[in-house]
Amino acid sequence: MNKTEIAQEMRQIQLEIVRQLELMDVKAKFCEDPYVREEGGGGITMTTANGQVLEKGGVAFSEVFGPVSSVMKNQLQLNGEEFFATGVSIVLHPHHPFVPIIHMNIRYFELDSGEFWFGGGIDLTPHYIIDKNASIFHNRLKAICDKYNRDFYEKFKNWADDYFYIPHRNETRGVGGIFFDHQNDTQLLTKDQWFQFCKELALNFPSIYNEQAELGMQMLFDENHIKWRNHRRGRYVEFNLVHDRGTKFGLLSGGRTESILMSLPPLANWTYQHQTEENSLENKTLSQLKKGIDWLI
Repeated sequence: MNKTEIAQEMRQIQLEIVRQLELMDVKAKFCEDPYVREEGGGGITMTTANGQVLEKGGVAFSEVFGPVSSVMKNQLQLNGEEFFATGVSIVLHPHHPFVPIIHMNIRYFELDSGEFWFGGGIDLTPHYIIDKNASIFHNRLKAICDKYNRDFYEKFKNWADDYFYIPHRNETRGVGGIFFDHQNDTQLLTKDQWFQFCKELALNFPSIYNEQAELGMQMLFDENHIKWRNHRRGRYVEFNLVHDRGTKFGLLSGGRTESILMSLPPLANWTYQHQTEENSLENKTLSQLKKGIDWLI
């Protein structure tokens, strides 16, 4: 497949995911916001707010291209004069504190030098970690990975643990998932197969999240749970603004700031020296925000 065909399929993936999310959340109606990038290309950001399940959600498609700037060369180590990038990125923030935040991204990148690669992944950020729910999520991802290569799940799961980590807090962002970048090894998969792997992750995303939403919404909650949800959202903001490479690439490449920062929650709190009670669900969650947990058990 060439880059134009890949971009066209990315757009169709965006539309299909939005269609399924609107079926999941009958009050969530996504609005289209197309934009043009001055340097080349553009995209369509589709957002929703105040749904039945989703307090805020975004499903963004982009197809951008143009010269590799000196800033991009220095910061992103790119060896080429012209680049092309396309992908779909999703972040969903639910109302219910026992329904997790979820992020998904698939992307394709190409340089005029002929170099190309795929990247992406899915990760889950529960406000409250429920072991059974995390296990269901990871088993779904492993089943997809195993169809393409039985080493993918462990490799990409460890990569997610390392990537979705907040070093200044010494904690992971959530229970991880899978993450991969710069994948172009045609000894493992053909170019078309790499794209098929990305597509399968994306097209399974709605059912994966619907499963997590149904599990979480069975739980009762009160105002204290909402306060904790907003506290954990603050950690999500810290990671995205300080450490996320996708955010940095978007801003350095002249991307649209409004679309890049759609990942931020509508409301978040920061409490000075926040303390949790011993043996509480909040304390249990904090104890599990670490790398290397085997969630398949």
